[in-house]
Amino acid sequence: MCSRKIESDPQDPPDGGVPVTWRRRIFAALVGATVLVATALMIWTLSAGGFDGVDGLLTLCFLITLPWTAIGFWNAVVGLILMRASANPVTAVCPVLSDSRDRSEIATSTAILSCIRNEDIGTVTRNLDRMLGELADAGALGRFHLYVLSDSHWPEYIAAEESALARLRERWRGLARITYRRRPDNPGYKAGNIRDFCARWGERHDFALVLDADSLMSANTILRLVRTLQAHPRLGILQTLVVGLPTTSPFARPFQFGMRLGMRGYSIGSAWWQADAGPYWGHNALIRLRPFIAHCMLERLPGSGPLAGWVLSHDQVEAALMRRAGYAVRVMPQEGGSWEENPPTLTEFLRRDLRWCQGNMQYLKLLGTPGLHAVSRVQLWLAILMFIASPAWVMLMGVGVLRASLGDAGPIYDPAPGLTLFVLVMLMVFAPKLATLIDTLATPALRRGFGGTPRLLLGSLAEAVFSTLLAPVMAIAHSIFIGGLVFGRTVVWGAQRRVVHRVRVCEALRRLWPQTLVGIGGLGWLALSGAAGAMLFSPFLLGALLAVPIAVLSSIPALGQRLTEIGLWRIPEETESASPDAGGAGAQSPDRPQRVPALPELGGAAIETAD
Repeated sequence: MCSRKIESDPQDPPDGGVPVTWRRRIFAALVGATVLVATALMIWTLSAGGFDGVDGLLTLCFLITLPWTAIGFWNAVVGLILMRASANPVTAVCPVLSDSRDRSEIATSTAILSCIRNEDIGTVTRNLDRMLGELADAGALGRFHLYVLSDSHWPEYIAAEESALARLRERWRGLARITYRRRPDNPGYKAGNIRDFCARWGERHDFALVLDADSLMSANTILRLVRTLQAHPRLGILQTLVVGLPTTSPFARPFQFGMRLGMRGYSIGSAWWQADAGPYWGHNALIRLRPFIAHCMLERLPGSGPLAGWVLSHDQVEAALMRRAGYAVRVMPQEGGSWEENPPTLTEFLRRDLRWCQGNMQYLKLLGTPGLHAVSRVQLWLAILMFIASPAWVMLMGVGVLRASLGDAGPIYDPAPGLTLFVLVMLMVFAPKLATLIDTLATPALRRGFGGTPRLLLGSLAEAVFSTLLAPVMAIAHSIFIGGLVFGRTVVWGAQRRVVHRVRVCEALRRLWPQTLVGIGGLGWLALSGAAGAMLFSPFLLGALLAVPIAVLSSIPALGQRLTEIGLWRIPEETESASPDAGGAGAQSPDRPQRVPALPELGGAAIETAD
């Protein structure tokens, strides 16, 4: 496939303000300067007693962790400026987006693709039924065709799917077109599932709305996506901002609250410079099928080992190929109308993350793909660094503790630049959440959506503590897994347990014993050495030590129910006043997220995914 620069469609409104090329140059300069300043401060801090090889290793590890942190910081700064200064920051960074009040005719055909594998089919069909109902109420259901694409291989799940889909088809007989297809095996995983759809039925439709098993979208959002792609023929993928569904999981509540705080400002800021070379996250997005079929079909990666074979993290590669083909890829950085379920426990969260880790590491084989847009190539690099930063951080912590505790009586760290560096890093780490928090506190409607100022501030503080303790647990898991990849270890593409369930102590120990050993060994070493300077590393070790208690306690259903009742980590979908027209077909207020509508049951028992 040849590479060609995307040409702006005459109908497309140009990106306003600073030209996109200059945005990217300015952003790169800001990130580069931040990395240089932070690295210089690190070298200065370590040079108190001379700068040797160990200090060089510490600096290298620190440098590897910096790109994601610096980019997140400047995304947050740009996002906050736009949120406060622009009348409509969403259309400022995504000018092709149709007006939310647009009710023009839907003249195209869209396939809704629900991709499932050994899932709780009761939840899947409940969500699909709701989406069909809203599209019917909007008078647009005839322009959509639902495809439930199954890769299930466990007999009990296959039987449940066939029964549930028969009920769904009977319920919508004569009103909606519903096709159920199950592959006997799953070559290519989800990307292969969609590829099979494209080969069978792709030519019948203009667009495909890709969903995961836990996806839910409002008709307002779906129709806005369709109208936008109808109006702009050079737009290949339009990705929505996916937020978490309300949950009583005590693990998912703080996680999705923190994601909600960090997402809006970060996404608006990143869309400002990514523009037409934006991200695709694999679900809750609308795809233009003809260029996708022509240019985005993924082949097996050659060779052997864990980085060969089918691409697990297919989404960002498909976005890069779509952009290379001359079609824009954009994100709609607006909350509301697009939801997913987050993993209900720490162990399930880890399992999903490790699958992403292996998939992102496969990008090492794709970086040399000819003709990719520079921003697309940067995104592949960043996806790799997102996980490589974990072993670098673990090594930084470990070597730093040893250096501080085994040093002689002379100075090891210079406290003046060290304190400045610590403050700078903490500011960069928490900047995405701080940016959205500032904007939310300044906007009464958004404040009310989070349950008011006291709940918002308390939830933000509690989530900061939770994420600080969780970070070393994830980093150690990533490090061990990446180390295993070197020796050929791979993940198994298994089903996710999406229902709220309790994690037993024995299960938590089986999966988190490495973190526990790191915590016990590290804190014990600090206690014996008595190195005051090394206490700086104690939060990392404390989080590792508490991995098992966190996994167990954050899975107790009764605790989650109580947190829900008192409103801790409340999100706008749980607040009745978050939107005056939640779930209906009316226009969505641009600054108010939609509340998740009540979901009808289709009957039939839910099946919990086996571990």
